[in-house]
Amino acid sequence: MISRLTGLVRLDSLALQQDKRFAMAWNETDREKYAVIRERYASDLSDEEYALIQPLLPEPKPLGRKPTDARLILNALFYMVRCGCPWRYLPTDFPPFTTVQNRFYAWRDSGLWEQIVAVLVMTIREAAGKSAVPSVAIVDSQSVKTTEAGGPAGYDAGKKVKGRKRHIAVDTLGLPIKCHVTPADVQDRDALPDLLKAVSRKSPWIKLAFVDGGYAGDETRRAAFEASRIQVSVVKRSDRAVKGFVVLPKRWIVERTLGWLNRSRRLAKDFETLTESSRAWVMLALGFLLLRRAGRQCQATA
Repeated sequence: MISRLTGLVRLDSLALQQDKRFAMAWNETDREKYAVIRERYASDLSDEEYALIQPLLPEPKPLGRKPTDARLILNALFYMVRCGCPWRYLPTDFPPFTTVQNRFYAWRDSGLWEQIVAVLVMTIREAAGKSAVPSVAIVDSQSVKTTEAGGPAGYDAGKKVKGRKRHIAVDTLGLPIKCHVTPADVQDRDALPDLLKAVSRKSPWIKLAFVDGGYAGDETRRAAFEASRIQVSVVKRSDRAVKGFVVLPKRWIVERTLGWLNRSRRLAKDFETLTESSRAWVMLALGFLLLRRAGRQCQATA
């Protein structure tokens, strides 16, 4: 009996030592990382983050009723994209859901989120010591299921998913350049020319794009080059005979970006009727992640 009690005391002392070790692991770096946790919701903007995005927002109309504070609208949209709640389930301490919804549609139609993401990407690239504009793109796609909301949809036979496909181009840091949303039955090679054409219009300095084997084919490369003047390089798999996970050059960068999108529960499925709304939510989710990153950089340099 005494030996058993002695063993329990030893286990308790070891547990206390581990607790002290874990408590000592909390340092100022951790405090800065988790400083984004707000008094209300973790998705709320900090002062530094709102200062980055405020100059990009449209000016309020001079006439009519006083508009709702744009910061409250942004906090509501970021809450929705992170938590995935429907419009009518928006917490009551946010503005009315109809107000948030109308502002979302207005900003979607004006292309505001693509402008915000472009400015944030340039800011982060310059902070990382790179040129503000990329010269290389990496392309991949992600198939997601749709719901009963309707709208364009198809069946991706390769992934066995009925829904839509997100085609995304990123730079070598994994930062977004352009995103298209199509029915899932649109082949990657068929969507590539239009995507690279949009990439070329937005960043004419890009002359090379890395893709995976789903875009292979001389006809695909020719069509993409004629549409965008961007050379396409296929990164072939080298891990077929190797067991376990193998990181493939360049391909992992865009796959990591698609993994970032999985943090936003609103994007777990495509709940939208229009592909324009689907693309707007994707850009909003990416904008939120970029704001967090740029906000931490501002805090570090302050």
